[in-house]
Amino acid sequence: MSQTTPSSPGRVSHVQRAVFPVAGLGTRFLPATKAQPKEMLPLVDKPVIQYVVEEAIASGIVHGTLVTGRGKNAIEDHFDVSAELERLLERRGDTEKLETVRSISRLMEFSYVRQKEALGLGHAVLTARHLVGNEPFAVFLGDDIIHAQVPCMAQLLEVHARFGGCVVAVEEVDRERVSSYGVVDAEEIDDRVYRVRDLVEKPAVEDAPSNLAIIGRYVLAPEIFPCLEETGPDKKGEIQLTDGLRAVARHVPVHAVRFRGTRYDTGNKLGFLKATVEFALRRGDLGGEFGTYLRALDLDLFKPGD
Repeated sequence: MSQTTPSSPGRVSHVQRAVFPVAGLGTRFLPATKAQPKEMLPLVDKPVIQYVVEEAIASGIVHGTLVTGRGKNAIEDHFDVSAELERLLERRGDTEKLETVRSISRLMEFSYVRQKEALGLGHAVLTARHLVGNEPFAVFLGDDIIHAQVPCMAQLLEVHARFGGCVVAVEEVDRERVSSYGVVDAEEIDDRVYRVRDLVEKPAVEDAPSNLAIIGRYVLAPEIFPCLEETGPDKKGEIQLTDGLRAVARHVPVHAVRFRGTRYDTGNKLGFLKATVEFALRRGDLGGEFGTYLRALDLDLFKPGD
């Protein structure tokens, strides 16, 4: 493992490109995702993927690469200009909705590449190699929506500016749940910042080196690409990003950040429902009335199985 050598204090990370792997089939949300991408499911009135893109922009990232798959055209259409809709809203004089629609197509400069087979997150990242080039880049997983005063990715980029190499976001999870995540073996070197000694993909509870689980935000050095090329598939035939990070850690430092904020796993139904309720309650135009409605609900509704 390479030793950690801090860069000059106050350095600004120059990461300007992000990769968004969005080729998954969304089987946990069938039948809703039979004909639409799971990333386009609305969280109140915005699709999940837009929240992630907005976090990237708020973190200073200006270029995005979406790794798509079959049936994902709606994502590309969402971030494209919709001339017909804009003309309709303009004729109606609905300037507020018109500006909302136009602002989406101005969010970020996007490029697209297709992952032709579902061969894992590591393979999805590797698919974007020719568009990323030889520079560090961010990776955002759309299932993880994070509400934070300082964007989660901005917290990672601050650590990347200090140490370089790769940086992953982690959060503490119950020991019983570690087998659902990549987990780090790490030592804390600063407030909420860890030097990573090793990473394990979905360990058994008794084998987990910690309860610090990797969640869907990464800053990766370009050295990750040759490591992913040499990473063999797991038992499911997938190339895991965690395994690539284990290999790259021999060449560059890897750090973890226990980020400040609330993470919602919108990749499962309960997490999606929690996010919908809490994001709605935070809205100035909805929160008050929606909160009143929730408080007035008949408690008999909360009897599962009736």
